[in-house]
Amino acid sequence: MTRCRIAVIDDDASVRNALRRLFRCADYDANSYGSGREFLNDLEHHMPDCLVVDIHMPEMSGIELQKHLRAHGFGLPCVMITGHDEEGSKETCLAVGASRYLRKPFDETTLLQAVDQAIAAAMHKKVSSF
Repeated sequence: MTRCRIAVIDDDASVRNALRRLFRCADYDANSYGSGREFLNDLEHHMPDCLVVDIHMPEMSGIELQKHLRAHGFGLPCVMITGHDEEGSKETCLAVGASRYLRKPFDETTLLQAVDQAIAAAMHKKVSSF
């Protein structure tokens, strides 16, 4: 069975590295990117099954990245994460297609469950569209 591929997109290197290690320990194939542009440049070569995206990043926010992906036909499951929970952020993230919204700090189990649920929901959606 093929391992699920996770893309971690966060401008904080320590968060990025910790999440990549967590996913690899949980038997996912994980790549990490320091920006939305870096991820988009690699998308052709590494298509993930799920994204874990920080909302607040310079150059391109997580919300802008999600909007860009949707506009270009990529309906990838996405878990949005943030250390700066602002009023309306959760609603905005869900409105642009995020599967889940988590505030930092979150525990490992919560994140892994959110990713598993996002992937399962996307797989169910694919199957039911046939």
